[in-house]
This record gives sequence, structure tokens and C-alpha cells, in this order.
Amino acid sequence: MNRIILASASPRRKELLLKYNVETIIIESKIDEKISQHETAEQVAMALSFEKANQVARKLNDGEIVIGADTIVICEGEILGKPKDEDEGKNMMKFLSGKEHEVITGLSIIKSNSNLKIIDYEKTIVKFRELTDKKIENYIKTREYIDKAGGYAIQGLGSVFVEYINGCYFNVIGLPIYKLDILLERYFGISLL
Repeated sequence: MNRIILASASPRRKELLLKYNVETIIIESKIDEKISQHETAEQVAMALSFEKANQVARKLNDGEIVIGADTIVICEGEILGKPKDEDEGKNMMKFLSGKEHEVITGLSIIKSNSNLKIIDYEKTIVKFRELTDKKIENYIKTREYIDKAGGYAIQGLGSVFVEYINGCYFNVIGLPIYKLDILLERYFGISLL
């Protein structure tokens, strides 16, 4: 069986993937995550996921299956990356308060030393309840917002903000497991279960 390589340092992605019946090796990609305002959110997420997977795949040559993923949040046409500091984290929470936003994860799977490259994305709608300044302040103090697209973790304390979601829950965490399983089976003959 081909080795599976996760081109990500995300502990959340690693934890999700390690639950399944595949031996996974983590090799962190080191790309400069540039967001172009001239591309759609889907294009940005797919391009970043491809850069991550491709950077790692180029270092390998034994048919390894390299998975890259990148998650972004978009609200009212504005792409929200990872907050740089507490103030940006607070501003993101205020901006998302009471609104629906989209969580888009670009997913790229590359077989090293081949021309097999699959690029796709998954989109989930998340609705935040109205947030008080006190609730936002309390959340920021937990420091959970750090290194999270949109500044929150749905699987963590940030779950109290979420009124509803429409779509894949695991996509919001950062890895759309069902979509990954479909793509691995269809193009690489690998099943997560």
C-alpha cells in the first residue's frame, strides 16, 4: 500500500486522519500563505492546498500519496485568515457575530513521482449567534483563536458561538473526511475505513 503523507502541521487534521485505517506520516509544508483578492475563496483554498501538497510531493519519489489542505473563512465577501493578534481576533468575532459565513477547505492529493494530482474543495455554512463583547473577551482570553482560520475552533470552546451549520462538520475543523475518502477511493484505490 502507498504511504499516506499529510502535508500539514495542523494537530486537528492529524488527529482526524489518525482515527482511520491508514498509516499516516506528517511532513509539514512551509509555504507562504498568500491570499489573492482577485481569486474566489474556493480558488484561494484550492491553490494553497495544492502548494502545500506539491511542496512535499516534490521531495518524494516512491509513489507516496500526499494530502494538502487549507481552510479559509469568508463572510460578506471578505476572506478571514488566521488572526495576527488579540485585536484582530476580537474584530473577527464581532464581524462574524449574528451572521452566516462559509468555511471552505481546499483539498489536494498528489501521488509523488507521477502526474496524478486531484484538487477539490468542500464548503460548509456556519451561523454564529449574536455575541456580546463580554463573551468575545472571554473567548479571546482562552487563546483558542490563535492559528485558526476565522479565529475560532468549532470543536473547542468556540462551539458556543455556533447556532447552526449546513454541511460537513469536519470541514469546519479543517479536513472534510467524507470528501477525502471519496477522492482517495476514486483516484487512488484507498479507503479510510
